[in-house]
Amino acid sequence: MSAVPKTDSPAHWRPGAGIDVLHTRAMLLARVRDFFRENGVLEVDTPVLSGAAGTDPAIESFRTAYSGPGAADGRPLYLHTSPEFFMKRLLAAGSGPVYQLSHVFRNGEYGPRHNPEFMLLEWYRPGLDHHALMDDVDALLAAVLDGLVDYCTARRVSYRDWFVEGTGLDPWTDSIEAFQQFAAQRLEGALPPLAADDKDGWLDLIVTHWLEPEAGTQAQFVYDYPPSQASLARLRHGDRPVAERFELYFGAVELANGFHELADAGEQQARFAAENARRAQRGQPEMPVDKALLDALAYGLPDCSGVALGFDRLLMVALGLSGIDAAMPFGFDRV
Repeated sequence: MSAVPKTDSPAHWRPGAGIDVLHTRAMLLARVRDFFRENGVLEVDTPVLSGAAGTDPAIESFRTAYSGPGAADGRPLYLHTSPEFFMKRLLAAGSGPVYQLSHVFRNGEYGPRHNPEFMLLEWYRPGLDHHALMDDVDALLAAVLDGLVDYCTARRVSYRDWFVEGTGLDPWTDSIEAFQQFAAQRLEGALPPLAADDKDGWLDLIVTHWLEPEAGTQAQFVYDYPPSQASLARLRHGDRPVAERFELYFGAVELANGFHELADAGEQQARFAAENARRAQRGQPEMPVDKALLDALAYGLPDCSGVALGFDRLLMVALGLSGIDAAMPFGFDRV
């Protein structure tokens, strides 16, 4: 990521997005709401602050504290990285299909496609698996981008086929040494410090530095990920177990991440614990687990799929903007 931006420019007070971009942004927000209203999906608004945090080692939360009545010694709180856990609690309580346009926060993420604060469009559809939810994403984008982008139904390819087509390597059966050798031969520049046994780290490196840049301009869904790369998704067992997860790419830009949602409280608790163990191994602080979410799963989460789509990135690619700062009123270098 880039260095912390300077804020002493004479034009620092101006928005990053031009006024015409802000008008288009407002139009897209209205179209999103129209789409879900016409499809019977309820808009919800959940808290930004939480007593729990995500355990994913790849995502860091901002931490703050409440001091006041009921918390004489202070109460640690976290700015959420996604509204997912609150939304699943609503689903377990019988809300039916829900969506949210929410500001979310991720520490340490800053660059042309990243901002520490950004907007997620997240929604959940009971009764749909991840393949049916891809249909839903296609329909949403066709409606929202009408007149801006000639959006066609996105190509669909499994993670394994995508990887084999692009590298000749099988992410399920080839060795870590094979991925290391590929990275050393094909990727320019110094390789990041990855542990020799961190298979997912090497896979992610090849995805971000080789497969994504070679994605072309066509929108595509990549689905059925290695089980170790989807702690919130259901697993489908067989000769080659997969996590029922998908990502949507618009050219080389990742726009959305979706799951056929895990509903087993015990399995979810075990996955949180495993992620916290990996955090400890890497020297990262362990995160408090969301016990309310686990209670909601134990009560009963309906069979559903959910997806989070980066709204600022959507506007960025729709208008061909050079970076995410130009898609939002005030990016990190203007706060």
